[in-house]
Amino acid sequence: MSTVNLVYFSWVRERIGKGEETLEVPADVVTIADLLAHLKTLGEEYETALEHQNVIRAAINQEHVEHGEPIAGAREIALFPPMTGG
Repeated sequence: MSTVNLVYFSWVRERIGKGEETLEVPADVVTIADLLAHLKTLGEEYETALEHQNVIRAAINQEHVEHGEPIAGAREIALFPPMTGG
């Protein structure tokens, strides 16, 4: 198990019901994609927020990353919906 600090933004935050949390994740959670899949098992609010996980964007230590990015050593992982232009 390892500990990750998660920050949620916009409708991801609204659907999960919290802006941030620190979680223990199993050793087989290695990438952002693994993390998203794991989070969906934590309850209906997570499942709803991450239902279309392919559109969820992620950042590790405030740098945008793809879903295949390893999470080892991350101080902070942010999850948010796609940005809209304007």
